[in-house]
Amino acid sequence: MKSNISYIDLSFFAHATEDQEKVLKAVRNLFPPKYIGRISFSKSRLKGEYGNPIIFFKVQIREPEIAESLLLNISSNLPAVDKEDLFSHLDLHLDGGSLYIRLNKQEAYRGNFRLYTADPIRIRVRFKLSNVEEIKKVCQTIGLLP
Repeated sequence: MKSNISYIDLSFFAHATEDQEKVLKAVRNLFPPKYIGRISFSKSRLKGEYGNPIIFFKVQIREPEIAESLLLNISSNLPAVDKEDLFSHLDLHLDGGSLYIRLNKQEAYRGNFRLYTADPIRIRVRFKLSNVEEIKKVCQTIGLLP
């Protein structure tokens, strides 16, 4: 099957109050186990509003096999209520050929995937398609949308 995904960007923050290894574990939980060793995050050190240290992590996944497996893993673990919410507000999550998803870090650490907006794991799925209906069909095929 030819992939309709160009790449996936993942980014997230580890705040001074968070255990950096636990935050990384939360994000690694999004991936099927066989790909975890092939993912390496770049990190930047930032300062928060009050001078507190923040580490910004990001990775771009360009390998079709890993990108599709990541999306399938998220799709199969995202609760139906979140898929319905994503579907109902799809216009807020799509921009051009990109789908934006935000997941809860704490829940991901526990192995649960939930949509969340405050201090999330940010996921941008860049499709080779730009037509909203085509993107919707791809998302429904992988189970991300009902």
